[in-house]
Amino acid sequence: MSAPIATAGESALAKDRLGVPAVMFFILSAIAPMTVAAGVVPTLYAVTGLSAIGAAFVGVAIVLAVFAVGYVAMARHITNAGALYAYVSRGLGRPLGVGAALVAALAYNMLQVGLYGMFGPTLAGYLSDKLGIDLSWWVWALAAWLLVAVLGVLRVDLNGRVLAVLLSAEVLVLLVLAIAGLGNPASGYPLTSLSPGGLFGHAGVGALLVTALLGFVGFEASAVFSEEAKDPRRTVRIATYTSLAVIAAVYTLASWAMSVHYGDDQVAAVAGQQGPGMLFSMANSTMAEVATVLFMTSLFAAMLSFHNAVGRYMFALGRERVLPAPLGRTEPRSGAPRTASLTQSAIGLGVIVVYALAGWDPMVRLFFWLGTSGAFGVLCLLATTSIAVISFFAREPRGESVFVRLIAPGLATLALLGMVWAGVANYPTLLGVEPGSVEAWALPGSFAIVAAIGILYGLWLRSARPAVYQGIGLDAAVMPAPERPAPLTGPAEPAGT
Repeated sequence: MSAPIATAGESALAKDRLGVPAVMFFILSAIAPMTVAAGVVPTLYAVTGLSAIGAAFVGVAIVLAVFAVGYVAMARHITNAGALYAYVSRGLGRPLGVGAALVAALAYNMLQVGLYGMFGPTLAGYLSDKLGIDLSWWVWALAAWLLVAVLGVLRVDLNGRVLAVLLSAEVLVLLVLAIAGLGNPASGYPLTSLSPGGLFGHAGVGALLVTALLGFVGFEASAVFSEEAKDPRRTVRIATYTSLAVIAAVYTLASWAMSVHYGDDQVAAVAGQQGPGMLFSMANSTMAEVATVLFMTSLFAAMLSFHNAVGRYMFALGRERVLPAPLGRTEPRSGAPRTASLTQSAIGLGVIVVYALAGWDPMVRLFFWLGTSGAFGVLCLLATTSIAVISFFAREPRGESVFVRLIAPGLATLALLGMVWAGVANYPTLLGVEPGSVEAWALPGSFAIVAAIGILYGLWLRSARPAVYQGIGLDAAVMPAPERPAPLTGPAEPAGT
């Protein structure tokens, strides 16, 4: 039996709910600046032994800013909660778009559920130390899961307000910690951390740049909320560039502050000994305590933000009947993607239960492995999207300049493909496992598998369900009734799609 046709209200997200600040809060919360500053930056210092960590963040931010030129241009012409999936569909053809959609679903789910592996143990350890409450990590992970599940089906602007409070406190405390570190230098104010020259001639630079890029994953979520944004074209553009600038500044400042506070010659050793504590210990004990708490709220904010992003991807695929139609239903009162949100919650619950019953290390095998792999999947999507931008505007320029439709995305494609290659070559290093281990090939290989499945599925839809096939990647503003998609208007697709 075919699924019932959803009414317009049931298959549309709430419009005009999010302004630029709200979308920025979703983006920056997904990026989780406190988590990256306290976790990723010390890890980079310790593992690579390089001092130019700040320069790596600046370099990656420049690459992503160049990528954003074409990405934002696509958002001006296509408004779709599927974002990267829709852009690949329109630029490289629907079969590749379906492949990109499944990669996106897998990658963002990895990112979201992986955060439970850090949140549960961190909160369990904190409460055990401070209050003597000794409960397993999965108890606290389930508590966070329940709260995220409830918020996920409420109004998106309510979620934005929750994230605004958490993120504002997080960034403020990060600035206080950085200023405290700079106020107590080990030996002056060397600029080694900010020097690009420190990145060249080192074997670990490939893994360094890929890991630094993973710290920005989430910035691309601006277009995911375009259907719910006020003036989507303006909102996506401003939110994307502003978020990139803010997060690059925060990471660079934190990296430099650690280098100054501990000294260029000692910062790597301190990072190896203290880990996240090296950020917190730059200030007094009271501020360190506040920062520790905000480290946990940072994880929660990232969970909530990625949950919303995953839900909207699955909603877009359900609305277009690429995935089961019920995923394309929204909550009438809140306009939230109800079924997709609950489905993502069910996936999170299943993962937590499996890890708890199996007794697997949540920090390494859930947070680190799945989080790193999910971010690598997004990196692959960004590279593919950059190619799609070139193809889309090559068929119809739509008034965009040569720089926007060719030069910028061309440069971004070269840089991102180079990072993908570096990621594949250094995957054992990224995961901290031995070369040739199962995890080193199975986790990145999972994206190739789901992409192939998606492409084959897209080709099947073309012959078996042409009406559904024609509706893949359409602009939400002109999207027809769910069961009767109209033929795609605008530029023709590449030959063979």
